[in-house]
Amino acid sequence: MKGLLKGLATTAKVLARGSHTAQYPHTEPELPERSRGVIALLEENCTSCMLCARECPAWCITIDSHKETVPAATEGGRDRQVNVLDRFDLDYSLCMYCGICIEVCPFDALFWAPDFAYAEGDIRNLLHDKERLGTWMARVPGRDADEPQEDEG
Repeated sequence: MKGLLKGLATTAKVLARGSHTAQYPHTEPELPERSRGVIALLEENCTSCMLCARECPAWCITIDSHKETVPAATEGGRDRQVNVLDRFDLDYSLCMYCGICIEVCPFDALFWAPDFAYAEGDIRNLLHDKERLGTWMARVPGRDADEPQEDEG
């Protein structure tokens, strides 16, 4: 009998506290500012160095680029060749969200954005191209989506 009363007292105490359940998706959760959600691409900073694609353990990043010749800025200077990004695809059906691609990017072209609600009904729609990855830049904390960031090194 003593155990039964103790159990009922515990139940009554828990019932009085109220619910801790968040009513998602009707109420958006309050996430920490630096939470990992989706990977955003700042296309202007990407030099097609392929470090992110090589270091990715899931091989979910595909990059295609070509070289273009840039004329010399001054008379007598040499023409330069630069890589132009043609394709940057990230397959979220394979991504492990480990963040290695963001860590190894020497040009600050990849960032974490706190968005997490990008589920799709078809797995083929989880392949995000550079335009779609660029739209996530507006949600990256502490970054302006319209301005390319210079390296402070």
